[in-house]
Amino acid sequence: MNLKLNNLARYSDLTLFALRALTGAFLIHETWDNVSSAARMTEFVEFLGQFGFPAPALLAPLSVAIQFGCGILLVAGLLTRVAGLLIAANFVVAVLTVHWDEAFRGWWPAIVLVFLGLHFAAAGSGRFGLDGLFGKRR
Repeated sequence: MNLKLNNLARYSDLTLFALRALTGAFLIHETWDNVSSAARMTEFVEFLGQFGFPAPALLAPLSVAIQFGCGILLVAGLLTRVAGLLIAANFVVAVLTVHWDEAFRGWWPAIVLVFLGLHFAAAGSGRFGLDGLFGKRR
């Protein structure tokens, strides 16, 4: 029986777009409370302080800015490779400092975001992103 699954490759730009948009939307959604509420940002600063981060008042807004800003970039497909590297780096720190002592289920979301970031860094935006549009003009 020949299923000819190789034909599915023609949808890779579409699935890359969907994965990029969903990941970006997730990052935007999960950080919006820190962006829009000083009280929530203060909670995040305190959370990082509990884990011994140096300068949590600086690192908390930086982490939120990376996640929120890169979420927007992923949805648009703009600077996708850079956004992917920043996301991967941000969540490597999260895995190693916050989630490492948890059960696998506890650090699964963060490690998945590391590898999604690496995938976006390697794959770029694909055809359905601003990077792809600008690349075609050159």
